[in-house]
Amino acid sequence: MLPTNKITQKFIICSLMIILGFGSVQGQTTQPTWWFGVSGAANFNFYDGTTQRLNNSLIVPAAFHKGFGVRPFGSFLMEYRPAGILGAMLNVGYDGRGAKFDDVIAACDCPATLQTNTSYLTVEPSLRLGLPSSNFYFFAGPRVAFNLQNDFEYTQEKQPNTDGEMSAMRNSLISGQVGMGYDFQISPAGSANKVNLSPFVSFHPYFGQDPRDIESLSITTVRTGIALKFGKSKKAPVTESPVVAVPVREVTFAVRGPKTLPLTRQISETLPLRNSVFFDEGSAMIPGRYILLSSTQATAFKEEQLQKEQTETMTGRSARQLNVYYNILNILGDRMRANSGSSIALSGASAKGPQEGKAFAESIKQYLVSVFGIEASRISTKGRTKPLIPSEQPGATKELVVLRAGDRRVDIESSSSELLMEVGGGMMKPVQFIATQADPLDSHVVFNADGANVLLKTWSVEMTNEAGTIQKFGPFTRDQESVPGMSILGNAAEGNYKVTLLGETKNGTPVKKESTLRLVRQDETTPKGFRYSILFDFNKANSIASYDKFLTDVVTPLISEGSTVIVHGHTDVIGEEGYNQKLSSNRALQTQKILERALSASGRNNVKFETMGFGEDVSHSPFENNLPEERFYNRTVIIDIIPVK
Repeated sequence: MLPTNKITQKFIICSLMIILGFGSVQGQTTQPTWWFGVSGAANFNFYDGTTQRLNNSLIVPAAFHKGFGVRPFGSFLMEYRPAGILGAMLNVGYDGRGAKFDDVIAACDCPATLQTNTSYLTVEPSLRLGLPSSNFYFFAGPRVAFNLQNDFEYTQEKQPNTDGEMSAMRNSLISGQVGMGYDFQISPAGSANKVNLSPFVSFHPYFGQDPRDIESLSITTVRTGIALKFGKSKKAPVTESPVVAVPVREVTFAVRGPKTLPLTRQISETLPLRNSVFFDEGSAMIPGRYILLSSTQATAFKEEQLQKEQTETMTGRSARQLNVYYNILNILGDRMRANSGSSIALSGASAKGPQEGKAFAESIKQYLVSVFGIEASRISTKGRTKPLIPSEQPGATKELVVLRAGDRRVDIESSSSELLMEVGGGMMKPVQFIATQADPLDSHVVFNADGANVLLKTWSVEMTNEAGTIQKFGPFTRDQESVPGMSILGNAAEGNYKVTLLGETKNGTPVKKESTLRLVRQDETTPKGFRYSILFDFNKANSIASYDKFLTDVVTPLISEGSTVIVHGHTDVIGEEGYNQKLSSNRALQTQKILERALSASGRNNVKFETMGFGEDVSHSPFENNLPEERFYNRTVIIDIIPVK
């Protein structure tokens, strides 16, 4: 059993969370002064101390010390709530304080159990303290209890079960309590008959709660429950309130479109290599999705083979990056083969224990040794229960399956500069390759509806061309959305559009905003761009600092005067959507600030930034979210550098 004080803290915290869940402030109404009702609750009873003499005829051979039990509480109640914050409460009712004690071993080397069914008639007057402009209240006062029942059940393997009544029980107890609650009004606001549903929690410390005249047994109780209260109010006088003009915030709408729409763009992409290999549940074999070579194929493998132009793909989910990443063991083997002085440490992690984690690491070591001929002495292995940077945090209760899948992996560590990225990030050296983007991000039309997330239920956009044809996009909820320009232009070479935002406020008022847009297809060759990605550990935004040198020394020199830099942040789908949206925006904005500072230091200020956070939006995420490596690569900021034409 956990220590009593820790269990008590947990019950108090859980009960407070239940009460806070009701925490919406009700509109001001005339409230009754007197309230009457009933309450029901559960007593969480924690016994501590020693009891061995159960009654005058039974002294058990082994003493009992700790016990825990959940017993009912029910009462009739009355409350006095005059104007102001002070009031009074009274509860009279049944108070169950029984428990089951931790089993013990008697001298005969046989188990023994004890269960008590103690109960009281309780009278609990309290001072009530209400919070202004809130339905929360606190209470504290004495508890006077009169013993009703003191039965016990004692069992021992080598003697008949014994039921009886505990002796030396105090007939009355005087102790104290402190608690809090929330009055949730469930009756109509204009009704004179008021009904409150009130969850509450109270704490009864052990002071004054020794139930017996003998021995040292004491009890601490946490009570959590709900009360139903009734009151009758007088009708409030009708007065006219002066109408005060309150400024109303409006949604502002703007459309940003490219001067010309590039159909495709060739880019030089630098992909960071996530230095982890993820393993499937129940197997220590390297998963089949990783590209594994024979010894003959490994002899001919060169990392440069991956730098050839990859398959054309959309801006969104990308197979080409994963194709490179799934060659991570071959890239590692090729680099270690070319740099005989390099060495690595493989750290395997499994929730099943260090032994399986080390088995993961040994599988990778065996592959590098047998296929690429790397000396075994250059590779060390170890096992852990959790990786050094785990996804599952202590106390986590949500989405544990996907979090634990991300922690079932082998991390590749090295102090050899030939393997690591010299300029920060803690990753292996990236791979650079040529790729062709269809529908690049700078060909997207961006709709900015500032305030929409707060003010509107949803909003959508209608695009009307000169022939009167209407295209609809949406519904949306965020302040910023983008649509591929070619989805609007279609097969036309150019087009002029009337852009209409249509939305509805959260109180049902329609909203309409208008703008215009001109799009022109760009058929000629576009200048080659550059793409860089930086990766983040789970739920971390501040790790951007580790990429400061990389962004300053590697990325910034490629940004020429007049260029456009598109910075877009993403997250995986773990966690709340709103939180992920904010996290991705913070990552992107921090990246922009580092680039701007480096550009300013070099005297280049004529650079346009387009920065946005897409959060977990699957329509824009670089990868799927089915596999742990896909989720890890989605925790990213991507930097697209579009040179001036």
